[in-house]
Amino acid sequence: MPAPQPTPAQAGAFGRPEREAGGFAGSRPPAPPRPVPPPPPEALLRAFGPPAPGRGGLQDPPGGRPGARRTASGPWWKADARSDPWRDPASPAALGAPAVYVEDSQPGPVVVDAQGRRKVRLRDVSVRLATLAVLALLVVGLVGGGVGWYLTRTADETPLFTPGTTLSQVDPGITREPGSVSDIADAVIPAVVSIEVRVGQAGATGSGVVIDGENGYIVTNNHVISGADDVEGAEIRAVFSDGSGSAARIVGRDPASDLAVIKVEKPGLVTASLGRSGDVVVGDPVVAIGSPLGLAGTVTSGIVSALDRPVRLSGEGTDTNAVISAVQTDAPINPGNSGGALVDASGALVGINTAIASTGTGGSIGLGFAIPIDTVTRIADQLISTGSAVHATLGVNARSVTDGTRDGALVLNVEPASAAAQAGVREEDIIIAVDDTPVGSSEELAVAVDAREPGDQVTLELVRGGSSRTVEVTLGTA
Repeated sequence: MPAPQPTPAQAGAFGRPEREAGGFAGSRPPAPPRPVPPPPPEALLRAFGPPAPGRGGLQDPPGGRPGARRTASGPWWKADARSDPWRDPASPAALGAPAVYVEDSQPGPVVVDAQGRRKVRLRDVSVRLATLAVLALLVVGLVGGGVGWYLTRTADETPLFTPGTTLSQVDPGITREPGSVSDIADAVIPAVVSIEVRVGQAGATGSGVVIDGENGYIVTNNHVISGADDVEGAEIRAVFSDGSGSAARIVGRDPASDLAVIKVEKPGLVTASLGRSGDVVVGDPVVAIGSPLGLAGTVTSGIVSALDRPVRLSGEGTDTNAVISAVQTDAPINPGNSGGALVDASGALVGINTAIASTGTGGSIGLGFAIPIDTVTRIADQLISTGSAVHATLGVNARSVTDGTRDGALVLNVEPASAAAQAGVREEDIIIAVDDTPVGSSEELAVAVDAREPGDQVTLELVRGGSSRTVEVTLGTA
């Protein structure tokens, strides 16, 4: 195939100018004469020089005689070696046309990767080699399948039953660190009881926590035991973690906080360790222990997901009518957990589980609420001392309102001779703060008032007729 001719553009860009006869401009200064190298040593000539009469070298076998297999195509130096331009250092060099490959008769250049390794292409594999590879795979598959079929057909079946077999067990070496859920549960479960209430043919279950083991006092929710108060034939029974049970009597109950205390005549009870509400922060790990759905000694875990959450508790057939400033947790809580323990990582009681947020199915959806331990301690002390508890009261009924920019509690009515009435609070006033604590709903108003003691003086900020004003109120007793 003739070499391709350059295009006029290529000739104009790379061709020799017409006025120049040689490869370099005539004005170029002549190169200085190259020094003539000294003749090579005789040893190099003998070893690497071309053959000459009486002189041998590495190209000749020992003794200077050609070997028996030396042929015209085999020796280093042929008869026409001196006329071979590739062996003549003085031969002129020139650039020729690029190599042209005909794919039908020539495979083309060797393809290599970045590391210089030759790439094997499918088209480079001969049909014979590919056929042999396929046949080898088929033979291996047939042999393997035949052997497997033969072994399965000839292997004897083992007996179906093996008398006297003993399965081996190993010790996994489980480590339960102090403060783990299992460690907390082991310490707290003995102080948590199941409460069974029976009124006639009806029955209910809940949970409770031993707060005074010496005298047998157990705290629980009011809505757990209120149905049995002053009802002839009603029975309340506390069942302990060891399976034993004891009849219980109501010491006192407080519908305004949904707390109650019962008493059993059983010595040596394990008492729960009481914590402090001020030590609890959002994100703390907590463990809920109780008898959800009647399953005693159930342990669930989670974290404190919110604090001071105003939650209104409905009676649901009881006289409970409370708004609590709850500890919110994502530890699963279900019906029957009411009155049970919510403890921190040290095992200290930080709340009494009371309510759940539900979509209507009655089960836990990851939002549960507990009465803070400071409230539990305050109310339980009063119930044990006097059988009843007192609360601060403002003497208003209110509902939550908003004008789109600010929230508050709208006063629906004012009780006669109440603290609010004596301070001049009127119907349709909107209370927006109690002692600089913002009030955004009727629940927040109830929580803010209940946090005070009867007789405390507070400052109410309210909106009346579009203008804001403050009034001083001395809280009453409920």
